[in-house]
Amino acid sequence: MSDLRLGVLPWNQATDWPAYEAVGRRIEELGYDHLWAWDHLHAIFGEPQQPILDGWMSLAAWAKVTSRVRLGLLVGANTFRNPGICVKQAVTLDHISAGRAILGLGGAWFEYEHVAHGLDFGRSPGERLDWLDEAVAACRRLLDGESVTSPPAGRYAFRELRHDPRPLQEHLRIMIGGSGERKTLRTVARYADMWNGMGRPEVMRRKVDALERHCADVGRDPALIERTIGCKPIIRDSVVEAQRVWRRQMEHNKTPMAEVEDDDTFWVGTPEHVTEQLLAVRELGFNTAIVELAAPYDGETLERLIGQVKPLVDGG
Repeated sequence: MSDLRLGVLPWNQATDWPAYEAVGRRIEELGYDHLWAWDHLHAIFGEPQQPILDGWMSLAAWAKVTSRVRLGLLVGANTFRNPGICVKQAVTLDHISAGRAILGLGGAWFEYEHVAHGLDFGRSPGERLDWLDEAVAACRRLLDGESVTSPPAGRYAFRELRHDPRPLQEHLRIMIGGSGERKTLRTVARYADMWNGMGRPEVMRRKVDALERHCADVGRDPALIERTIGCKPIIRDSVVEAQRVWRRQMEHNKTPMAEVEDDDTFWVGTPEHVTEQLLAVRELGFNTAIVELAAPYDGETLERLIGQVKPLVDGG
């Protein structure tokens, strides 16, 4: 089995630019593989009306203070912008970063920010996922240098759309976030190079089975899709100490513990505990973990995850 790959998403809420730039630099220095940002207009943990930085602009700025880590949104809200414009932004980021961009896309879920900004949220999650499928199909063709004209009954109205310049990468990868078994994973099977899901091993086993069925239906090798697991570790020598850090982080993010204490994507405890979680999902083919880091950013967890936990996982 290949070695564990690691990316980091520092929360872009409840922070400021100096801290956000600094954590991006530190993530590269420590040897992580990629660096991610949310695509949200309001805070998604705790009180929505608290500071949050724009994802696309943050990636572009990080591109100039890093030189190796890959950069992407986890994941871009398809409802926020025309997918042709989204591709233009991703390709520009690829040029700014000398070929390190990843295009992340998802159906979007946070109604609050859509209502506040007057953005079309659609009639249902299913409709948004139909829009996503159409959008990702167009994005893939545009990234590959093809011309796109939308179908008559589609959401979009592209007319012989083609973009220049092309990405610097021969194949700019598409990441899709979400685990809906009927629609999202069908889109993943058709178009994604990377897939991000979250959940306990028994849940993710069912998602993997669904993805593999969709891959069989469309004639695609599931091994071509990198499986990434999302998690929020806090690592200390004891559970008590890790939980103390967690409570301080949530207080800083105006998030009552009652809202997160049942969230099983928070892996709060010792290095051995986090290692066990990663080994469990690796058995399902998740060889990449993308860890979220709440502000104020926990340097000890960053250092121990890659310096202590990763060797344990790779040796397991």
